[in-house]
Amino acid sequence: MKGGVGKTTLIQKASEVLKSSGVPVDGFYTEEVRQGGRRIGFDVVTLSGARGPLSRIGSELPPGKRECCVGQYVVDLTSFEQLTLPVLRNAGPRGGPGQSVCVIDEVGKMELFSQPFIQAVRQMLSHPGTVVLGTIPVPKGKPLALVEEIRTRNDIKVFSVTKENRNHLLPEIVTCVQSGRK
Repeated sequence: MKGGVGKTTLIQKASEVLKSSGVPVDGFYTEEVRQGGRRIGFDVVTLSGARGPLSRIGSELPPGKRECCVGQYVVDLTSFEQLTLPVLRNAGPRGGPGQSVCVIDEVGKMELFSQPFIQAVRQMLSHPGTVVLGTIPVPKGKPLALVEEIRTRNDIKVFSVTKENRNHLLPEIVTCVQSGRK
């Protein structure tokens, strides 16, 4: 699931299909931010439409936030947590019948600088009435503890998304989520 293969687009389409079939869906996705044709960072966008910076190329953020960097990107933990933590805490079972779905795109290096986010994801995965529809990166370099924990859970189905299969996976993912697998 390398960058640019269409994971976020697939997640967005699956969310729309699930919502239109009456399933409560909440969560967030990440989106590239471009300026003059080049990527300058990523935003977090909640499914209710709130948006804020996840990261920007080094010089774009105020000084003092350099401790959380991924390559040339500086992660804005405050913005990330303000947007995602309330969504994750509120996305649990609605008290009604059936499942609710929480979209988490993605559990990756930038997001894992946040300890409260890690705790919220673990809690979400243990909610019996909530199905998590999320993305994780392919392993490369040093393993990310939470990503490996997710990948090896026996109650999780991992789909490998490629440019070749991304258009065929949507029905399979929707069926999987509707049947209650994380």
